[in-house]
Amino acid sequence: MSMDGLPKELERLVAEARGAGDWGRPADYIPELAKVDPAQVGVALCLADGTELGAGEADRPFSIQSISKVFSLAAVLGRLGDDLWRRVGREPSGTAFDSIFLLEHENGRPRNPFINAGALVTTDALLGGREPRQALSEIMHLVRAAAEDDDIHIDKAVAESEKATASRNMALLYYLQSHDNLLNPPEMVMGTYAHQCAIEMTCRQLARAGRMLAMLPGVPAMISPLRARRINALMMTCGQYDGSGNFAFRVGLPGKSGVGGGILLVAPGVASIAVWSPGLDGYGNSQVGTWLAERIAGYTGWSVFAP
Repeated sequence: MSMDGLPKELERLVAEARGAGDWGRPADYIPELAKVDPAQVGVALCLADGTELGAGEADRPFSIQSISKVFSLAAVLGRLGDDLWRRVGREPSGTAFDSIFLLEHENGRPRNPFINAGALVTTDALLGGREPRQALSEIMHLVRAAAEDDDIHIDKAVAESEKATASRNMALLYYLQSHDNLLNPPEMVMGTYAHQCAIEMTCRQLARAGRMLAMLPGVPAMISPLRARRINALMMTCGQYDGSGNFAFRVGLPGKSGVGGGILLVAPGVASIAVWSPGLDGYGNSQVGTWLAERIAGYTGWSVFAP
């Protein structure tokens, strides 16, 4: 279909979200995120023809949190290839993102790289005996190169806030260590992970970074088409935690959420989309962002399930 009406539709959707005023609640267990005003919404799209669109607070930086897991996974797969899958699975969890239940039940091998336990193993693999600043430099280089923008940074206040409230993640790390699925000290992995999650981006920057997963024409070739396809598959099945099935049903596109309120979506070969609104639903995904994603997919007809 023609995308001529899309800019006005984005503005209309943002206005509708603001009018409804049903924002959800920010992640109050991380003090720095609890301070963020939930009554905000932004969206940005990068299309295959090079067009970039934005509406609402598309230029306001926010903490990408678990969306960073996509980039750390891409970096680790670039270093280790399929060896990573000996330490972490590729199945949906059906439990909360910070649950210890399945980790205990399955002998310390996390279900997938997007729940916290799996992301901690991925970060441990990324460290690979290096200093945290080297691992973080690798992620930042990947993100900046993918977005073609060096003005992307780590919010140190958010990182410190996350480290100060990391008891549950530390429990996961010690449990991983007890099953010999951690190579570096838990405190080092946690510090690296907290800083990775505290990467700050705008919707426009995030949509541009997501182009490598959508494999759009003219985009820096950061990862192979096969790796992009596999990461997209994991985003579709595991990217919204235990809300992933409902998200696939409603939206029909691979997506990865973060408790900072962002969602990165991929329409393979067609578009990269970033939405942001800091209020969360019961799954820990952006409430307005999920609604926006559903409306955009409905308007455009984008879906990996479309004929």
